Amino acid sequence: MYFRIGKLPFLFFPFLLVSVSHVQARHVQQNTAQTSAATQTKDSKQYVGSETCKGCHEDVYKATEQTPHYKMGFQPGAPGKGLNCEACHGPGAAHVEGGGDKSKIIVFENLSMAEANKRCLSCHTYGNEHANFTRSAHASNDIGCISCHSPHHAKTQRALLVEKQPQLCYQCHTEVKAEFSRPYRHRVNQGLVQCTDCHNEHGGFLPKQLRTSAAQDQVCFKCHTEKKGPFVFEHLPVETEGCVSCHTPHGSTNPRLLRVSQVNLLCLQCHTLAMSNVPSQPPIGPAHNQAQKYQACTMCHAFIHGSNFSEVFFKP
Repeated sequence: MYFRIGKLPFLFFPFLLVSVSHVQARHVQQNTAQTSAATQTKDSKQYVGSETCKGCHEDVYKATEQTPHYKMGFQPGAPGKGLNCEACHGPGAAHVEGGGDKSKIIVFENLSMAEANKRCLSCHTYGNEHANFTRSAHASNDIGCISCHSPHHAKTQRALLVEKQPQLCYQCHTEVKAEFSRPYRHRVNQGLVQCTDCHNEHGGFLPKQLRTSAAQDQVCFKCHTEKKGPFVFEHLPVETEGCVSCHTPHGSTNPRLLRVSQVNLLCLQCHTLAMSNVPSQPPIGPAHNQAQKYQACTMCHAFIHGSNFSEVFFKP
């Protein structure tokens, strides 16, 4: 939408959306902080403070001091400002008066997975990273926040994971662990790539909980930018099925992570008269002898991901 000031047109609508979204987010955060502050004032006698918790749980207290959770207790507007331990575990007065009675305080190990998730998401609910967790594959299979994260005894400074990647993911995804041991694979085991670089473990809108690039393209284009395009002549499978139509992303016994050993056999899965829904003909001409094992299609059709010069992806 445009409007004019004098003779100059101005693009207004996108900036309005950004402004409104920003204001709404600020209002939500302010309301959350006000509600937290009001609740804390109303029930102030039920809270004992983190120093009291430290008297019995000194090892946990010292470990928590090194985490973002502890720092959040001092930030203005934070939901747990001034509460620290009790921001997650609830008021501790009855717990202290009961001589450490665990039934008088919230213990995450005793909660159902849904209840524990709800408490975590009361803070970790803003932004795209956690917004879809309740409908994610992990939540649907009763894998919750504390299955992967530990606020007290984390083995990673970032994300507070109970185990480093990819070992944490391998505990459930054993079939993927085997794929990353194949001769050709993404170097996840070497630490150059992490599972969460491609997958949003908290859920998303794409299959396999895949992430997207900043431009909302396939996640593969975050690294393989030269394959992204746009091209004058697009290779249809790249646009319709994506990279996985030809490649296995985790690992393969074939070079370039291809699904089959010979390039010709891969191409002929689509480029044949039997595939009537593919708008192309099988290879024709006297030079196309498919019996010659080492005469790969890509020797001539070199720019197979897309080309700006040739509609059959020949070299320029």
